[in-house]
Amino acid sequence: MLGIMFVCHGNICRSPTAEFIMKDLVKKEYSETDIYIASSATSTEEIGNPIYPPAKAELSRRGIPCGGKRAVQLKKSDYEKYDMFIVMDANNMRNIMRIFGSDPDGKVHKLLDFTDRGGDISDPWYNGRFDIAFDDIYRGCTGLLKHIKASPKQL
Repeated sequence: MLGIMFVCHGNICRSPTAEFIMKDLVKKEYSETDIYIASSATSTEEIGNPIYPPAKAELSRRGIPCGGKRAVQLKKSDYEKYDMFIVMDANNMRNIMRIFGSDPDGKVHKLLDFTDRGGDISDPWYNGRFDIAFDDIYRGCTGLLKHIKASPKQL
């Protein structure tokens, strides 16, 4: 089984959006026992809170269910439990490295690095553009899935 953890600052906007988009994409092609997908935060400020309503509304508008999710914090011990940690931006990358200390197995990646564009996914918490964040995250998740398909030894 391949374990993927999506990570952002608060785990109420971008990382849960990525979690549920990826779950939706994966269920169309794999068994639930092939790939385990979760999301978490690098900060503590939103722990226990549900997905931010505009992010939830955007997922719903696109036909992707996301019920029951509550923000959780990434822990150093998660490094051994997952095969990939997918962050949304450079700040998340810095913060995840602060939590893990290092990435000796090369498990940490930015989501848009799985596209031809690269770069950061802007935080819709600040700019209100949940539609643009969704589109960028969807592109990244489809690129990540292509990467996984090209490396089936990970499954």
